[in-house]
Amino acid sequence: MLDPALLRQQPDDLARRLRETRGHELDAASLSALEAERKQIQARTQELQALRNSRSKEIGGLMGRLRKAQGSDEAASLEEQVERIKAEVAGFGDELKESEERLDAIRGELEAIALGIPNLPDDSVPVGEDEAGNVEQHRWGEPRHFGFEVKDHVALGAPHGWLDGESAAKLSGARFTVLRGPVARLHRALAQFMLDLHTGEHGYEETNVPVLVNPDAMQGTGQLPKFEDDLFATEIGEAGEPNSRRYLVPTAEVPLTNLVRDAITDAAVLPLRMTAHSMCFRAEAGSHGRDTRGMIRQHQFEKVELVSITRPEQSADEHERMTRNAEAVLERLGLPYRRMLLCSGDMGFSATKTYDLEVWLPSQQTYREISSVSNCGAFQARRMQARWRNPETGKPELVHTLNGSGVAVGRALIAVMENGQQEDGSITVPEVLRPYMGGVESIRP
Repeated sequence: MLDPALLRQQPDDLARRLRETRGHELDAASLSALEAERKQIQARTQELQALRNSRSKEIGGLMGRLRKAQGSDEAASLEEQVERIKAEVAGFGDELKESEERLDAIRGELEAIALGIPNLPDDSVPVGEDEAGNVEQHRWGEPRHFGFEVKDHVALGAPHGWLDGESAAKLSGARFTVLRGPVARLHRALAQFMLDLHTGEHGYEETNVPVLVNPDAMQGTGQLPKFEDDLFATEIGEAGEPNSRRYLVPTAEVPLTNLVRDAITDAAVLPLRMTAHSMCFRAEAGSHGRDTRGMIRQHQFEKVELVSITRPEQSADEHERMTRNAEAVLERLGLPYRRMLLCSGDMGFSATKTYDLEVWLPSQQTYREISSVSNCGAFQARRMQARWRNPETGKPELVHTLNGSGVAVGRALIAVMENGQQEDGSITVPEVLRPYMGGVESIRP
C-alpha cells in the first residue's frame, strides 16, 4: 500500500505517475471528492461526538446533585434540566449515527482504492509496457552446442515413466505431473542443495511454514484483493463462518513475510533473512494455452523462497545480494542464465524493483524465467503494519520487505535435464547434486 499522504495530498500527480509507469488508471477526481467528503463528515462527526460527551458529563453532574437534593425544592428544577438535556442529545443522536456510518463507508471506499493501487517503480526502473521493455544486465555461461537432436524434458522423461502427466491428469486434471524414480530423487536433491547453500553460505534461516493462510496474510503481501482469481481457496470448518476461509499459498513469500506482521522487530536482528522450501499453488487464471506441455507452468509446484526484512536504507543493497544468492544456485549447477531488470509495466503488483533470472532451455532455444527477486520497499509493510524500532529516534518505523525465488525447483529440474542430456538419452547429474544422489553421476534409461 502506498503512503496515504500521496493519495490525500497529490492525487493528480499520483494518477499521472501510475498511468505513465504502471498503466494503472486512478480516478483522481473521484478520490479527491471522497477525501473532501471524508474531511467534512469527520469534522462534523467529531463535533457531534464532543457535544454528546459534554452533555453526558453534564447529565452525570446533574444526576449527582439530584440524588443529594431529593425531597427539596431544587429537585424538580434539576429533573427538568436532565430531561431537557436528554432530549437535546436524542435530537442530534440520529445525525451522529448517520455521520459515523457514512464515515465508516467512506473510509472503506478509500481503503479499497488504496488496496488496488500497485507500488510505484524505483527511479532506476526503466519505463515500459511489457517484457519488451525489460533490460538485460548480464549473462553467465555459454549455451551448450549439441551434436544431436535436442529433446525437451518431456521427451527425456516421459518414455521411461520419470515424468507422468497422464497419471497426474487422472488424479487431479491438467497442469499436474507425477515424478518417479531418479527424476523424483533429482527433484528432491535440487531442493536440498538450494536449502543447504542458502543456510550454510548465504546466511538465511531455514523456516518451515504453513501452505494454508488466512485472508489477512494474502492481503498483507498484495495477493488480495486484486488477484483472487489466481488463488486456490478452501474453507476451514463450515463454509461462510467468520474466519473460515483459507488460501493455498502461491509462494512461501506469503507466510514468511507475514511473520513480521503487526510486530515491531528489534533493530539488532535486521536484516532478517529467511528461506523455505514449500509447495506452491496457482490457478493460472488467464494463461490458457500457454506452456501446456510438461512442467513449465503447473498448478502445483515447489520453490525454495528467500525473504529479507530490512531497514529502509539497507534494502537496495540487500536486493543486489539476494539476486546474487539466486544466481549462485544456477552457477553451481552449471546452468547458463541471464539477469533482466524488469520495466515498470512488467513488474509484480507489490514490487518497486525486480530482477528476473532466466535460465537457458535448449529445447526452446531461449531463456525462461526461473527466479524473480523483488524489493517491495515499504509497500507490503504498510499493509501488514510491520515495523522496526529506530534506535536513533526510539520510534517505530516501517521495515522494507524483499522476496525472491532461490530458485523454482521444477524449472531447475527441467533445466538440469535439458542442459545435461546426452545422445543416448541419459542425463548428466551436476557435480554439486551427486552427494544428494548417492554418488550417481548420470541418470540412465
